[in-house]
Amino acid sequence: MREPAFWYRPRSFPSYALWPLGALYGAIAERRMLRQGADAGIPVICVGNYHVGGAGKTPTVLALTRLLRELGETPVVLSRGYGGRLTGPVMVDRTRHTAADIGDEPLMMARDVPVAVARDRLDGVALAKSQGATVILMDDGFQNPRLLKDASLIVIDSERGLGNGRVFPAGPLRAPLKAQLARTDALVLIGDGHAADDVASALAGRDKPELRARLKPDAASLAQLFGQRVFAFAGIGDPERFFRTLRVSGIDVARTRPFADHHMFSRDEIAALAADAGREQLTLVTTEKDLARLRGREGVPDGIVPFAVQLEFDDPARLRQLVSDHLYKARERRFSRR
Repeated sequence: MREPAFWYRPRSFPSYALWPLGALYGAIAERRMLRQGADAGIPVICVGNYHVGGAGKTPTVLALTRLLRELGETPVVLSRGYGGRLTGPVMVDRTRHTAADIGDEPLMMARDVPVAVARDRLDGVALAKSQGATVILMDDGFQNPRLLKDASLIVIDSERGLGNGRVFPAGPLRAPLKAQLARTDALVLIGDGHAADDVASALAGRDKPELRARLKPDAASLAQLFGQRVFAFAGIGDPERFFRTLRVSGIDVARTRPFADHHMFSRDEIAALAADAGREQLTLVTTEKDLARLRGREGVPDGIVPFAVQLEFDDPARLRQLVSDHLYKARERRFSRR
């Protein structure tokens, strides 16, 4: 779906009209979050967000993957495979799976880390452990009570924040904010904005840390686009963030076209993008996640450039200490139960 604009306006008639439905949805979500999850037997770190749509979870998962490996761990990512037809459990294989099979994000992440896709998260845990996982990285699932989380890191785009602060469908929140704050262990704010400063202050009062991070473009992507005029398109949670990142990186963005999150491009749409770019002699550029959805599709033109980014934390030592502490506490809790 494409997010309605009124979610990011302070006052609007649609939001007020949908408030009763949002209150009901929020009450159900809050009650569900109170359930006790099953213990995976190994540490589980969840990377989630408070709201629907994109915020930067995938780059955060990949950054944590690198950190965990530095700490001597063997991480495996656990995903529901949103948008894919396979229910799992299945380990993602980039040589035979497509985004239509297992979703775009798992397909993209599997280039760097083993990814288990399973609608039932406990089945996914068993599969991940069979692959030698010492830590499970949950991609999303913060509000899902099926699995006990040892640490939950919440990602927010600091430019967009949480919109009007109302619960879906009146706003973008997946559950009442207070209930979600209570289960948060750290906040990851991406970018230099201040739209989420009030959330950070609320968590600071609970002695929960705020970690600042930024999306840094890959040097190879910048070199490939240097001196080119580009036509940027994206079907992610916040396409405008992608377009903004391109411009801030010095890319000459002549045209843009946003699509809904996880959009499955039709042959006609692909042909139209290629034709428009050709007429104006523009280079097509998109996100790595969008390109994952285009892999193996008929009619996809050569020369679409994926703009790769990597998440860098302002204080990596603080993140390292946070993760190390949670891993130690998780193992200490399990050892004390024996």
